[in-house]
Amino acid sequence: MAAYRLPDLAVTGAPRRHDVPQLCDQVRAACARAPGRHVVCDVSAVSSADLATVDALARMQLAARRAGSGLRLRDPSPALSALLQLVGLPGLGGLVIEMGRQPEQREIAGGVQEAVESGDPAL
Repeated sequence: MAAYRLPDLAVTGAPRRHDVPQLCDQVRAACARAPGRHVVCDVSAVSSADLATVDALARMQLAARRAGSGLRLRDPSPALSALLQLVGLPGLGGLVIEMGRQPEQREIAGGVQEAVESGDPAL
């Protein structure tokens, strides 16, 4: 498993066609800072899973590939991840979808506290 690192950029809201040039410039700048390394893009705050979003992400992927790198999407929503898989974007090369860490079997999810009732016997 690759080491976790901070994202190079974040996409929020619903990216549209007029946002694409700025997003692609950010991808190219991240590629210039670390040539040959995947650009990590946090998409956890993307609010829409539609074809306009897919178009923006595809153009960002193309910008990264032209700069000799790839694009790694971090924490897409299940709907966005499913739509990306449906259109085949991850299979085109250079795009990696990185899902958030899931608790392993019998492991308590982070931020969850167990409640103990006063009448429970000690184990």
